[in-house]
Amino acid sequence: MTSQFQLYINGQFEDGAAQFDSINPATGQVWAKMPEARTDEVNRAVAAASQALQDAAWAGLTASQRGKLLYKLADLIEKAAPQLAQYETSDTGKIIRETSSQIAYVAEYYRYYAGIADKLEGSYLPIDKPDMQAWTIREPVGVIAAIVPWNSQLFLSAVKVGPALAAGCSIVLKASEEGPAPLLAFARLVHEAGFPAGVVNVITGFGPECGAVLSSHPDVAHVAFTGGPETARHIVRNSAENLAKVSLELGGKSPFIVFADADLQSAVNAQVAAIFAATGQSCVAGSRLLVEDSIKDEFVQRLVERVQRIKIGLPDDMATEYGPLCTLRQREKIEQVVARSIEQGAKLLAGGKTLERAGYYYPPTILDCSDVPQADCVMTELFGPVLSVVSFNTEADAIQKANITPYGLAAGVFTNNLSRAHRMTKAIRSGIVWLNTYRAVSPLAPFGGHGLSGHGREAGSDAVLDYTTTKTVWLRTSDQPIDDPFVMR
Repeated sequence: MTSQFQLYINGQFEDGAAQFDSINPATGQVWAKMPEARTDEVNRAVAAASQALQDAAWAGLTASQRGKLLYKLADLIEKAAPQLAQYETSDTGKIIRETSSQIAYVAEYYRYYAGIADKLEGSYLPIDKPDMQAWTIREPVGVIAAIVPWNSQLFLSAVKVGPALAAGCSIVLKASEEGPAPLLAFARLVHEAGFPAGVVNVITGFGPECGAVLSSHPDVAHVAFTGGPETARHIVRNSAENLAKVSLELGGKSPFIVFADADLQSAVNAQVAAIFAATGQSCVAGSRLLVEDSIKDEFVQRLVERVQRIKIGLPDDMATEYGPLCTLRQREKIEQVVARSIEQGAKLLAGGKTLERAGYYYPPTILDCSDVPQADCVMTELFGPVLSVVSFNTEADAIQKANITPYGLAAGVFTNNLSRAHRMTKAIRSGIVWLNTYRAVSPLAPFGGHGLSGHGREAGSDAVLDYTTTKTVWLRTSDQPIDDPFVMR
């Protein structure tokens, strides 16, 4: 039986302007009907969010009351995690063992921002005028357009929705049309938690009549976007019409650097996690292995052996370690780049050939690009399970090769030399550096990059400030009448 999902606008569930099929990537078959939002639905969602921003039902709540709603939402997410995980697995092909653990942890992000809601303090200003007092107040910036990609939708929306609601904003949340089921189901939890109508609206749809309308809407104050650089350019151009704030969390081509003194087996397992977990469909994927010359052959041999033991299977089986890609289009792109890279001189060490099975599977693939460090697979973000290997001689060589990309999201460094670890941390241009680990996240830790990886930070205490604006209040304390009206006070 085909599942049915609905949009959530102004506290009501509705079918949308049309419907479209959602494909299970593991089978290539339709598993659900999704509602499509077009211009009218987007406009109504923004209007509902604008109205909610002013209504006493939301604007009249204390910060502590907002926090209590977020705590309730967190509890509901934790309880619903198994069902939400199944939706994400069916819609995106991500393996159930990852979606189950990740979505259960999403609840912690909402708890974190629930606790921050009543700690957004202003400040008293020791103003330099004897008859004046001045202080600042933190206020919600306005209506937020939160646009997230298909991978890890509940996680990537939590780092936007959580701080925005803590700050007192209202939201229109656009789920990716490639896999909207988890967020459309999340809307039911928002409704159950008791948020006032219009505070959170959840829609999905396609670029011209949904994403573009939302990102250019004159009543949107802040666009929070996660996705690719090309779409981000459209977002920025659209937002210029109303001068909305924009925060961008984009992709990466992250280096995974292994020095000769590292714990090689630990580094092998971390590299597998960095590039082959989630079938490589992660913005922080460690897709460039930079390995010191003296250990390259041993390390790569260990890595290939470990990759050959990865259990490929159906994503809804808890024993499966590696599932399909989300879309056929993505697989075709990967096939093309891998083929070109081999033509350019890259050596195929593992994978590289489409698996003969139903669905959008592509094997864990390793290419030795030491002789062609500018090969397409080294320079292009593939968003898939392809690892490019490049060797280095010295620390300076490793730094140069790590920083050759226009991206700057994440990096991993494996070494037992503490001094070197500190030097590498300082020299690598990325928003995140993992030392002797990889792919670790927490609601307490800021997340983001620079260059083509975007700007702004999500998670951490400072992220909530992006959803506030500062109001300065002046008070004249003198009882004497104002005399000269033509002099600045």
